[in-house]
Amino acid sequence: MGSLSIWHWIVVIAVVLLLFGRGKISDLMGDVAQGIKAFKKGMQDDDKTAEKPEPVKTIDHNAQTPSAARSDVGSKVV
Repeated sequence: MGSLSIWHWIVVIAVVLLLFGRGKISDLMGDVAQGIKAFKKGMQDDDKTAEKPEPVKTIDHNAQTPSAARSDVGSKVV
């Protein structure tokens, strides 16, 4: 009584086929497969963005340094 025999499984499958029909089950499985593919693609995209290094920061050498600014101030005559 605790386990299901082959006849139980046949009845369950027959009821499921009657309720949903062949077309609906195959459509449902196709939708599940597309969802899994989209999930995997999203996970791969997240990994690619995580591996992308930060852009290299550059220093502008044309900017006036604080020491040069101080020397200009001291040399000006008012």
